[in-house]
Amino acid sequence: MSFVLYGATGYTGALIAEASAARGLRPTLAGRSEAPLRALGERLGLPHVVVALDDQAGLDRLLDTAPLVLHCAGPYAETARPMVDACLRTGRHYLDLTGEIPVFEALRARDDEARARGVLLLPGVGFDVVPSDCLALHVARRLPDASALELCVASFGSASHGTAATALSQFRGQSAERAGGRLVATRFGSRRRAFDLGDGKEHLAVGAPLADVVTAAVSTGIADVRAYLVVAGKLRRALRLAPIFGPLLGVGPIARALRASLPPGGPSAEARARGRTVVVAEASNGTGGRASARLTGPDAYALTVDCALLCVARVLAGHAPPGFQTPARAFGPDLVLEAPGVQRVDLPT
Repeated sequence: MSFVLYGATGYTGALIAEASAARGLRPTLAGRSEAPLRALGERLGLPHVVVALDDQAGLDRLLDTAPLVLHCAGPYAETARPMVDACLRTGRHYLDLTGEIPVFEALRARDDEARARGVLLLPGVGFDVVPSDCLALHVARRLPDASALELCVASFGSASHGTAATALSQFRGQSAERAGGRLVATRFGSRRRAFDLGDGKEHLAVGAPLADVVTAAVSTGIADVRAYLVVAGKLRRALRLAPIFGPLLGVGPIARALRASLPPGGPSAEARARGRTVVVAEASNGTGGRASARLTGPDAYALTVDCALLCVARVLAGHAPPGFQTPARAFGPDLVLEAPGVQRVDLPT
C-alpha cells in the first residue's frame, strides 16, 4: 500500500499525507525542501525523499520505489511535464490534482506514448474534476443520444495559497468551451446562466475555463460542452473588468506580486467543516430530451482528499487502464459516491 506523494508539504499535499497515514497507507513523502519534509515524515511516521523536478536521475530512483505517483505540486502547467516524463521512463502511473486545461490537453496528446508503456495518465483526481466528471457521465448515460452538456460547479469555502496562485497563473480574462468537438476560446463571463443549487434559489453562474471542457468530452463523447462557475459579490462585479485587466494577471511582475501577496497556508479545519460543494449537470439532445442531476458534497479540500485516495486505491488494487484517462472513464460514474458526505439526485426535466 505504498505510493509516492510528491508535493507532500503543500497545503493539500499535507492533508492527503495525514489522511493516508490515518487509513493505513504508507506513501513516500517527496518534494524539494528537506526541513518540512522531515518534519512531516517524523510526525506521521512516513519516509521522505528530497528531489527536485529537474533531477531526472533522482526522480527515476524515487519512482522505482512505488507503482504510482500522486503529484500535488502546482502550478501543473509548470510542474507536470517532468513528472510525467519520469513516469513514462520508469513505467509508473501518474495521478495529479490539476484543473488546468492546458495540462489535460498536453497529457491527452501523450495517450499513445502512455499506452505503449502501459502507463496510466490520470490528471484531475481531486474536486476538480472527479465530482463533475462522474456527474457528467451519469447524465450522459441517462440520455444516450445527448449532443450537448452543461455543467455548473460551486464551492463555498476559502482557497489555499496554492489554489489561488494556480488560478492567478492561469487567468487571462478568457474562458473556453467545446463546440463541435473543438476547444473554442471565449471571454470569461460572456456566458451567464442561473442554476438551482438545491436551496430553491437561482444562483448566477458564468462560463469559466474549467477542465471539464476536456474531461467531460472524453468521458461522454458529447461534442458540445460548457462549464459554469457560480460567482457572487466582488467576483461578480469584477467580471466587467476582466477583459481589460485579465491578460495582465497571469504573467510578468504583476502576477508575481499578486502571488507573493497571497496569504500562506489554507482554510482551518473549522473552516473546512463549514464548507460545501455543489455540481449540477444537464445533458440535452437538441430535440427536447434532457437529463439533469445534482451532486452535493463537503468542502472542496475534504472532497479532494477523499477522491484522490479513492483513485489511488483503485490503481494500487491493479485497476489502471493505460493511456490518458478521466476519473469517470477509468473508474465509472459512481466513484464519487464512495466519498463521505456525497449525495447525488436526479432532477426532474
